Amino acid sequence: MTTASNPAPETRLAAAAAGRGLGPAPAPIDDGPTPEPDTGRRRGLSERNRPLWMLIPGGVLMLVVIVVPLLLGVYISFLDLDQYSLRQWLSAPFIGFANYVEAITQSGILRSVWLSVSYSAIATIVTLPLGIAAAVATQNKFRGRALVRSVFLIPYVLPGFVVATVWRTMFQPSGVITIALHHLGIDPGLFLNGPNTYWVLVFVQIWSSWPFIYLLALSGLQAVDHEVHEAAALDGALWWTKLRYVIFPYLKGPISLAVLIGMLNHINNFTLPYVLFGLPAPNDIEVLPYLTYATSFESFRFGLSAGMAVVSLILVAIPLFIYLRAVKLDDAETPGGRK
Repeated sequence: MTTASNPAPETRLAAAAAGRGLGPAPAPIDDGPTPEPDTGRRRGLSERNRPLWMLIPGGVLMLVVIVVPLLLGVYISFLDLDQYSLRQWLSAPFIGFANYVEAITQSGILRSVWLSVSYSAIATIVTLPLGIAAAVATQNKFRGRALVRSVFLIPYVLPGFVVATVWRTMFQPSGVITIALHHLGIDPGLFLNGPNTYWVLVFVQIWSSWPFIYLLALSGLQAVDHEVHEAAALDGALWWTKLRYVIFPYLKGPISLAVLIGMLNHINNFTLPYVLFGLPAPNDIEVLPYLTYATSFESFRFGLSAGMAVVSLILVAIPLFIYLRAVKLDDAETPGGRK
């Protein structure tokens, strides 16, 4: 004997509605799966702070390599530390800001700052159009473009020591440049000692640093859409108009970064003047890193040289702060940027 099971309530409602002529009953509403009850379990500290753990190796390395030497240099700048008190430098006399006062009033640091900033500005101003022109010239495809790009990068990939040594050899009284000028009936005088030393330093710095501007300008040109070039060609834009209104706006960011890094690199460049001119340096090229080195390892005034190094750090931090502030303001004005 077979017993029929009782239909479900939804089935009975549908049959009753059909019997009264009301049409099919509406389908039951599916509210989805029933949410599981909250057990009150939360992520522990280990899981929540796991990304911070990944910063520990880099943070420790930065602390040991950058922060500790920086704080140590600032502390030494307040000491009367020289060759006599170096062995017991922790017990060296504390003289406060006397090293900074002496650096500004007696050591010629203001002249060195002027030389560093002026030669850096001249080198940056000259390398800027050279790098942009080279980037524009090698942007489009042509036969031998890879070879030309490789040749353009030679001054930049060579180490500073090699560059300075090669140019020092050519600028010597028996060097290639001096002999060639003599054959042309020109008496250039001494390049490495005399009134021409400042311009020799500027020239070699320009030769070795313009490919950096070229690299960043070329990277900015690669970001220009082909549709933009096609639209400018359809509108009949001339080459100067195309450069000014189509290409140059794309180069604003890379060129700004290249100018900042180039200026900071020129101001902090010690290898080039040291290898090019030797020690003691001519007065016209006694830039700030050179003066700091000579004060420390010629005069053995380590506290005074530490004060000069702190002044150099402040000098470098000023344009860096201005650039970072400008980037932050530009990001805030961009739609979708943080206010």
